[in-house]
Amino acid sequence: MHGYTDNKDAHLRRLKRIEGQVRGLQRMIENDDYCIDVLTQISAATRALQAVSLGLLDEHLKHCVSEAITEGGTKADEKIAEASNAIARLVRS
Repeated sequence: MHGYTDNKDAHLRRLKRIEGQVRGLQRMIENDDYCIDVLTQISAATRALQAVSLGLLDEHLKHCVSEAITEGGTKADEKIAEASNAIARLVRS
């Protein structure tokens, strides 16, 4: 079981909303909408994806990483390194 399993439906709803935002962006480009309006909507979609990723990260830390730390050993070290790398990727994006 993954850390996000309990909130899977909520994550899927958010991602479907984001999918709608991205389709709206495609229509805006097809309709030659004003560039600043398109950029504003891109920013909103980006923030929405960041919110989903932060939620997933939080759940990963609370479930997967804490479970590995409880077990100890190299698995704990691997999960901590994995989470650190994920955080680094999120910060760079």
